[in-house]
Amino acid sequence: MGPHPAVAAIRLAVRRVLHDVLTHHSAHDRPDAPLVLVACSGGADSMALASALAFEAPKLGVRAGGVTIDHGLQEGSDLRAAEVALRLRALALDPVDLVHVEVGRAGGPEAAARDARYAALDATAERRGATAVLLGHTRDDQAETVLLGLARGSGIRSLSGMAATTGTGGRYRRPFLDVDRQTARTACLVQALPVWDDPHNTDPAYTRSRLRHEGLPALEKCLGKGVVEALARTAQLSRDDADALDAWAAEAAAAVCDEAGTLDVAGLFALPPAVRRRVLRRAVIAAGSPAGSLFARHIEEVDRLITAWRGQGALNLPGRVGVRRQGGRLVIRQG
Repeated sequence: MGPHPAVAAIRLAVRRVLHDVLTHHSAHDRPDAPLVLVACSGGADSMALASALAFEAPKLGVRAGGVTIDHGLQEGSDLRAAEVALRLRALALDPVDLVHVEVGRAGGPEAAARDARYAALDATAERRGATAVLLGHTRDDQAETVLLGLARGSGIRSLSGMAATTGTGGRYRRPFLDVDRQTARTACLVQALPVWDDPHNTDPAYTRSRLRHEGLPALEKCLGKGVVEALARTAQLSRDDADALDAWAAEAAAAVCDEAGTLDVAGLFALPPAVRRRVLRRAVIAAGSPAGSLFARHIEEVDRLITAWRGQGALNLPGRVGVRRQGGRLVIRQG
């Protein structure tokens, strides 16, 4: 008798990613077995991911470890993180790291916690020499990300949600983007895996929590079941389109930019708006503007220096980046 369907689904998802990691590892002519870490909070998604990694990795000759992050945002978080580390070791994962981080305030609590978490994961992966870090984002998380992007009006890249592979050298892998949250929870239940439910996930003070418990259920009540799956498909289609436009913009940027880093206004004007705005966004970020603080309205203001020029003065963008039109050139400088 085979495993429960939920367990089989999560193991298959992890097996596919591990095969890809092995191919990538071998392509770099490395004789040692790759180390793959699972980032685990103790929640159902990441515990299901940890159990699947522990089961599949030895069969493929992959070393499997884990890392859990203590954000220090709740009373007793250090004790819970220690419990998660023990659970990972009980799954025979090795090495297992518990990392304490300090969360700043930049960008709001959710963004600050995410920045601190990824910085810690990057540092741990570097220190351990890990080939990949697995993240437990599910199809439901993807749907929420698409809706949040839609609400911000940030364009097609936001609608593309989370990529299956991100980070330096493709470090971060998300095996569960085609797996729903309930499947992961069921896999934990049938395997008797202890699960910790983060109270932040039900706290209405957080935007994603409100979307999860109020917004998405309301959409499904209005539009019927299948909203999550449809949003996940939208993410993939949007990602394909965004990737193609980004590639076009990279070529266009090289054509309109001179050695001093200024941009040719006439060349920019001739580009389709979707490509031109990507070129402008790339240039502003390259000048020092933080990507997370740069919104569509900022790029629209820069675009008007090209398409609706009336002698406007310089623009001041996040990161102390200034943009001005000088002669037939667009000058983008920090400070």
